[in-house]
Amino acid sequence: MPNIVCFGEALIDFLARPPQAPDAPRQFTQYAGGAPANVAVAVAKLGGAAAFIGMLGRDLFGDFLLASLRGAGVNTEHVLRTNAANTALAFVSLDADGERRFSFYRPPAADLLFRAQDFRPEWFRSATVFHVCSNSLTEAAIAETTLTGMCQARQAGVLVSMDLNLRPSLWPKESDPRPRLWSALAEADLVKLSATELAFLTEPLGNEAAMLAELWRGWPRLLVVTDGPGPMRYCTRSAAGRLNAFSINAVDTTAAGDAFTAGLLLQLAEAGVGAAELDALASETEHMRAVLRFAAACGALTATRHGSFAAVPTLNEVQAFLREHP
Repeated sequence: MPNIVCFGEALIDFLARPPQAPDAPRQFTQYAGGAPANVAVAVAKLGGAAAFIGMLGRDLFGDFLLASLRGAGVNTEHVLRTNAANTALAFVSLDADGERRFSFYRPPAADLLFRAQDFRPEWFRSATVFHVCSNSLTEAAIAETTLTGMCQARQAGVLVSMDLNLRPSLWPKESDPRPRLWSALAEADLVKLSATELAFLTEPLGNEAAMLAELWRGWPRLLVVTDGPGPMRYCTRSAAGRLNAFSINAVDTTAAGDAFTAGLLLQLAEAGVGAAELDALASETEHMRAVLRFAAACGALTATRHGSFAAVPTLNEVQAFLREHP
């Protein structure tokens, strides 16, 4: 079975609940989360083989995350623990459309202490996909670690995936994350962006054509862009297309993009699509649309539920959703 390996942060999402009375104290519910950890859990719940690489604090939140990963069926043999920092926390509030606003308690955090020498070559030999996001680029040391992992995965013949998943509040104030983002994007075979992230990368370059030209100078072979309820887009150096999103009533979009990414990666892995086959896939319109439709169903279902690990769907739920939305 294809093995999808996700690297980066696992953290606690404290989701704000509406007060039961005007003068009642605000309450928060604990959920397991963290973008790459969400992807690993979603892959496992969809029936795929997933592993998570990262570092957790030796605290009650680290214990909770480790148990949650294992409970979802994720391989946690590559998870390290440390006493040097606590597990990261994120407090999340939602608007009427389920869109999130984050308050992060990171740094310091245990996930930022994983180092390049902590990787083991055998972790990549059994992998089909190696997936990261930009939250492990926010400091120089963890950024170097992330780039090392991406390079080691490529050398092992593994498809390298990156969902930008940009959270500006995690970056030092007055800093421009773009140089470090571009260094990681250049190492990915598959890049997933939101429409706002595409605009963020495009702004200093003047237009989207210039942004794509910059992207194609690196390793990327396929770009997928999501836009919430708007159409999805995809492109390679020679092909492009779009597909409408599903219409749903979103209540919490926290892990929707991660579930989308998990569905996309699992579909590619199960079809035997590696980096060298991405161009051919994009030119096969019906196959590409089927892959994106499955991924979109994963994201849509997740957005109808609260939480991160708790919100991502099972394969049976996705298949039922697709039958209901022909």
